[in-house]
Order: sequence, then structure tokens, then C-alpha cells
Amino acid sequence: MIRAEIQDEDLAAHLNRLPKDDMAVFVLADGRARGALFHGTHFVNQMRAQHKTGILETMVLGQASLCGALLLPTLKGKEHVTWRYEVSGPAQGFSVEVDSTGYVRGYLFNESIPVETPLENWDLSPFLGEGTLSMSTLFEGDKAPYVSSIPINKKNIAQDLVDFFDQSVQTKTAFNTGIQMDKKGRVIGAGGLFLQVMPEIGGTKKKSLSGMELSDDELIEKLELAFKTLPSLGKWFSEGQSAEDLIYGLFREFRPSIALHRNVRFDCPCSKEIYLNHIRHLPKEELLDMKKNGPDPLEVSCRNCGSVYKISLSEVFGESENQ
Repeated sequence: MIRAEIQDEDLAAHLNRLPKDDMAVFVLADGRARGALFHGTHFVNQMRAQHKTGILETMVLGQASLCGALLLPTLKGKEHVTWRYEVSGPAQGFSVEVDSTGYVRGYLFNESIPVETPLENWDLSPFLGEGTLSMSTLFEGDKAPYVSSIPINKKNIAQDLVDFFDQSVQTKTAFNTGIQMDKKGRVIGAGGLFLQVMPEIGGTKKKSLSGMELSDDELIEKLELAFKTLPSLGKWFSEGQSAEDLIYGLFREFRPSIALHRNVRFDCPCSKEIYLNHIRHLPKEELLDMKKNGPDPLEVSCRNCGSVYKISLSEVFGESENQ
């Protein structure tokens, strides 16, 4: 990926004052629930710089990418997930890819979402509409991915992802994302939270929460109450506050313990060399036409990260063959 730089000096200064992005993966109630809290302010700004997205587009792809990052704790071993959200509304949807190594990349199906009236709030449902959410998972060693899909009912990116886990994975899961913008439409804070209750084994009750015995339903009810008091994650991280303080404060009755920290980045494994190799393996007729008619240089754009690579014909065919 060709890393795009943040051009806005005021925004760059604000980002430099904030802590680095970090994903804190934690467990609750003696391991009966797990979660991840992701500070992703730099992450969302990098996504925006790569794709040069407007305000509305940043909100849609930003929420999608944050949710994508929150899928990382659910991956086992070397896995690669592609999450597609295809809808009938003006946004049309998006594709987000998540790799177990820690990178997330993605793009909007409509890079310029039409807005007929001024936005009064950040309810994205009018721009999403009905459609299908699909999850394609490529497991290590497999030649083809496993694909599962559900109809979109909520017209809300995080809530539709919750529906997917309820229906396809059958595990009680919650997602929340927040993106804080200033009056000039700059992203000054962003983050996301993932929670998941691990299935109870054998239908028995387990000790949890100061010695009380709680069933899964009782634990879920208490977690939902805590989840409802969650502050705006965008605002929280825009003020420079830490993930640890929020985890240990919000979930204190569940005896939280942070298991590990993960480095998550908006990144892409594309490169000039990869595209050059693809071009060299095009059909012979296309290569001959390219050699004769150009253009020179070729411009190849990666839709997943917005990088544009310029490749000269001499690089494709060699200096001597191109003379």
C-alpha cells in the first residue's frame, strides 16, 4: 500500500496528542464472556486519507472498518474474512477484509453517496436499505472460503452484524462503534467495542460475580445493562482517554482482565510488484495491444486501499523489447 499522509495540519497535531491506536482484548466473569475495545482514531483517519472519503462516506466505511477490526478476536489461527454488505439504498454497501495478522482494508460500492437533504443526525438507515450481509471465511489450508449470509433487517451496520452472529454463529454477541467529528467534519475520535458470551457447558450454572451463581441468561442481562451505559466511544477517545479505564470502569462488577493488546491497522498487502506480475500474465492479445497503443505509463488503482501505481511499459516488457 502507498500510505497516504494526513494533509490537515490541525488534525495531524490533534492525532499526535492522542495515544496510539490499540485493541485491548479482555475476559469477564472468570472467562464466561470476552470482549475487545479498540481505539481506532488513527485507523479511521488512515482509511479516510487512503480513499479520500467525504463526511457521510467516512461514517459508513469508518463504522464498517471498525466492526471489521472487532472481528479479529473471533479469528482462529491464520484466517482471512471478507465481510460484504450489499444494500438497495444510495450507499449500495461495502466490502471489508480482515486478516488474522492484524490488517483491515475495504471500500465502498458507491464512493460518492448522494444526499438530497442536509443531514440532521447520523442515522445511516436511509442510505443503507434492505439487502444481504455475507461473511466469507478462508481457513488456513483451504482452497475455497466458507460463506454464510443473512438478510439485512436493522439497516444498522453494527446491529446487522449482531444479527449475523445470532443467526449464523448462534452466539450472543454485541458490537458498538463511535466516530466523533468536529465542526469541520474532521474525525477527532473513533473506536469500537465487541462483547461475546461464551456458551455454557452442560446447562449448569457457574459461579460468577462475587460468588453468585448465574445462568447464561442472567449474565447476559447484567452485561446488557452495563452495555447500555457505554459512553460515546468517539468522544471518549477524542479526549485522549484510555481503553483500560473504560474496561475496568464499565465492567468492574464482572472482574475484567485484559488478556492481550493487539496492533490493528488500516493497511493493504498490495504492491507495485504484485500488479506488475498480474499485468505480465494477461492474455497475449491484450499485451500486444498494450505494447502498441499504450498508455505509458499504466495506472493501476487498488480498490481496497486507494493506492495508485504507475507502471511503465518498459517495466512490463523490458527496455529492449519496448524500443
